[in-house]
Amino acid sequence: MSAHTRGMRFVDPTRNLWRPQQDDAAPCAHALLTLHQWAARRNCWPSSAPVGVIVDNTVDVEMLADALPRLSLVALQFPKWTDGRAYSQARLLRARLRYAGELRATGEVLVDMLPLLHRSGFDSVLMRADQSIDAARRALHFFAGHYQGDALQPRPLFARAGIRAS
Repeated sequence: MSAHTRGMRFVDPTRNLWRPQQDDAAPCAHALLTLHQWAARRNCWPSSAPVGVIVDNTVDVEMLADALPRLSLVALQFPKWTDGRAYSQARLLRARLRYAGELRATGEVLVDMLPLLHRSGFDSVLMRADQSIDAARRALHFFAGHYQGDALQPRPLFARAGIRAS
């Protein structure tokens, strides 16, 4: 369960449906697997059970291309708030690989990161425990618009406004 604001859901850790899967456990709905677990079990995972993967920020997400139609959730990790590699992973998943499932930011996710997380294609966040959901909701409204395209609106502002470049 989560609160929803302007396309972004804030995951309540006490009501999170997605649970890490133990290696020896039977497949279950809303299992969150490591990439190693997914590679070992993907061919026998029941199609009726929603499954997600948690991806380290050092992984080339293009290796997930064949699996993406089967994944309901891709959780990208921010091990430090100063490490932004997961932004690039999100952009690749949304723009190049056309991933349409839930894309979640996890780890050291701070309020200040919310506008860029949203623009990069994340649609849910599991914020660091000391962060305020109310402050995060406000952070999504800090900027009225952007000139550049992004994962939400790929066309730049001039192209959306009908202005033609000479």
